[in-house]
Amino acid sequence: MKALFLVRNGKTEEAFELRDIKITEPGDNEVGVEVEAFGLNFADVMARLGLYKDCPPLPTIIGYETVGRVLKIGKNITHVKEGDRVIAFTRFGGYSQYVITQEKAVVKIDEHYDVVKALALATQYCTAFYACSVATNVLPGEKVLVQAAAGGVGTALVQLCKLKGAIIYGTAGSPSKIEYLKQQGVDFPINYNEKSIDQIPEKMDVVFDSLGGADFKKGFNLLNQGGRLVGYGAASQTEGQNIFGLLKLGIGFGIYHPVQLLMESRAIIGVNMLRIADYKPNTLQYCMEQVVALAEAGKIDPTVGGLYGIDDIGKAHSDLEKRKTIGKLGIKW
Repeated sequence: MKALFLVRNGKTEEAFELRDIKITEPGDNEVGVEVEAFGLNFADVMARLGLYKDCPPLPTIIGYETVGRVLKIGKNITHVKEGDRVIAFTRFGGYSQYVITQEKAVVKIDEHYDVVKALALATQYCTAFYACSVATNVLPGEKVLVQAAAGGVGTALVQLCKLKGAIIYGTAGSPSKIEYLKQQGVDFPINYNEKSIDQIPEKMDVVFDSLGGADFKKGFNLLNQGGRLVGYGAASQTEGQNIFGLLKLGIGFGIYHPVQLLMESRAIIGVNMLRIADYKPNTLQYCMEQVVALAEAGKIDPTVGGLYGIDDIGKAHSDLEKRKTIGKLGIKW
């Protein structure tokens, strides 16, 4: 079998190399999966550019989710069996035809469920579910702002928060994406190239931020008393890939004092699903099971942005980095 290794940082056409790998045995509490397809996330772009702190030293295999069939199981595994079709959350290693992951990160998925939609459930929808139902709980009637609402996690947050009865404000950067937000049920779509979020007259109860930097600070300033800012990314980091850009990004986040948060009952919450997978595997499994159940019941519906062949990994990365796509991107072996 083969895996796609990240061998150098930088341009997509120079970054990856296809190499042979061995099929190894899973541990007692692990599952080995033969991969049908793997998903792309913006963190993959950050890793390729050398901007993702958690990325292992090169050469390495990146990637966080796969869809495939159980090939091997450890002796303590009972919730899945060989041959089951599953989604698997991986702590890196996803760009491979064979992955081994922990038992709590593998959940069965219907045989006929779309492969790209299934990939979206493993990372984007789990992140969104954790953000709006575990890290904080969005309540009916609350005003919610979703930054980059046309992206994978953004779409998931919109759908999940709509199920909760929230009023959704969502940002995107083009007329076509604004139309997409309307189709998704966003109550107040905002083109951030035409209007800054600090021009929104209403205060928000919850702000979901994937951009970081100055946008994070603007989001915090929009919070009502009792409001929560949930940050799960720093996509604006790609705009400045040098020391000055990183310094600008860091300063842009702003400085916050606990007394300020206490007096106004406001909260800043960070979400990193890798840390949840590492330290709270039962929580990860709960989130995965919940989003799979919601998807199979038709209550959420991931948007397919594209399914690329393995030879088109460069184009897929480039399309994601340049924000040319809407919805989830997958790579099929």
